[in-house]
Amino acid sequence: MLADMLTITQALYDQIVAHARKDHPDEACGVVAGPAGSDRPERFIPMLNAAMSPTFYEFDSGDLLKLYREMDDRDEEPVVIYHSHTATEARPSRTDISYANEPGAHYVLVSTADTDGLGEFQFRSFRIVAGEVTEEQVTVVEAY
Repeated sequence: MLADMLTITQALYDQIVAHARKDHPDEACGVVAGPAGSDRPERFIPMLNAAMSPTFYEFDSGDLLKLYREMDDRDEEPVVIYHSHTATEARPSRTDISYANEPGAHYVLVSTADTDGLGEFQFRSFRIVAGEVTEEQVTVVEAY
């Protein structure tokens, strides 16, 4: 049973938000790796959006292969897979759902559009398993 909560450090949260803002108006994307089986995001890995698009993100296949080999060598797994939405709310699109192939990962979306009147971004986390999307609570901590 997967936990229905993402616990992430303030430092990682800030790095994800900063990457989303830096790449705006294009979507930003990346991974936060952690020890295999730990559900603990630790290593921030910003990736290049190969699509360089404001409405779509795509990991470069060579970069992704290199990343998975590196995580394998370090006994890590992708704990968080993140990307940004630049004009819509932080909710997975049909495309995002169809590309979600890590059932153990937290899918974090950061919206750099002011869609809710609560400021310029939203930071939300989802589990996506076999096409089913479940939003989960995000808890930001100083350290683990």
